[in-house]
Amino acid sequence: MTSTALEVRLASRPKGWPTEDTFEVAEVEVPTPGDGQILVRNVFMSVDPYMRGRMNDVKSYVPPFQVGAPLEGGAVGEVVASNAEGFAVGDHVLHGLGWREYSVVNGKHAVKVDGNVAPLSTYLGVLGMPGLTAYAGLLATAEFKPGDVVFVSGAAGAVGQIVGQIARLKGASRVIGSAGSAEKVKYLTEELGFDAAFNYKDGPVAEQLAATAPNGIDVYFDNVGGEHLEAAIASLNLHGRVAICGAIAQYNDTAPPAAPRNLVQVIAKRLTLRGLLVSDHQNLQQQFINEVGPWIANGDLKYAETVVDGGARQAPSAFLGMLRGDNTGKMLVKF
Repeated sequence: MTSTALEVRLASRPKGWPTEDTFEVAEVEVPTPGDGQILVRNVFMSVDPYMRGRMNDVKSYVPPFQVGAPLEGGAVGEVVASNAEGFAVGDHVLHGLGWREYSVVNGKHAVKVDGNVAPLSTYLGVLGMPGLTAYAGLLATAEFKPGDVVFVSGAAGAVGQIVGQIARLKGASRVIGSAGSAEKVKYLTEELGFDAAFNYKDGPVAEQLAATAPNGIDVYFDNVGGEHLEAAIASLNLHGRVAICGAIAQYNDTAPPAAPRNLVQVIAKRLTLRGLLVSDHQNLQQQFINEVGPWIANGDLKYAETVVDGGARQAPSAFLGMLRGDNTGKMLVKF
């Protein structure tokens, strides 16, 4: 085993869009695990929109990244040394210390995964945090009911692609998605079974949504915020529900967003807008696996991954690409 390895650190706090200079790739000694710890050689790491918020020094639901310290995030890797009961060399584990080639992980914070049951990458995507976010957000936060008309923004992303399919499989009367390219729109309708989809770059979102949902929508799963949220409020029917999962359209803004400007409609329509954190729904984990796992196995639920090779040195560019929407499905970095 090598004696040195690479890790990605936060070099500076970005103002607006991050750049390559926001990150520093450093060579460090491979750490040694202590009592109750394991040393993991990472195979895949995740880049996710929420990580942008952690680059700001503001109070939030998770502490900010520290300048000069390695970033963190979901990763799957192979145990190469173990001082923790229940973990053996050769096991594969899911943990939260990505952005580095080797991670020392407390055994209590690692979960064994089996690459023979599902590809290791899926534990960071469709069977991992994004999958549970989609499942819990649609069913618990948005209180989906069979017959609902469902609109999903960022529908070709890691979470959105799963939301729309679960809605379809659970009996939605119509599933609509927005995405940022003609290719993604085609992916949604021809491969994932969305009833309709549109490219938000082709014109005002409100007009395109109204055209694809002439009778309105009942549920909006929001991954984008801004203009999309304003459009959804305009199209929501009486007692409509919104699961607010993310607002990627404004994560890099330096000024307050212009939209939504129609929140007064929340009163007349008696709408419910509810924020979503997947950490609040760990009680649904087993139910999610039990229901979604067979859908994946029999092909009823499909998923895409965008995998960037090159490990730590390519992680910053993969993260920036994810913010730009370069990915279809889950964006991953392979070591």
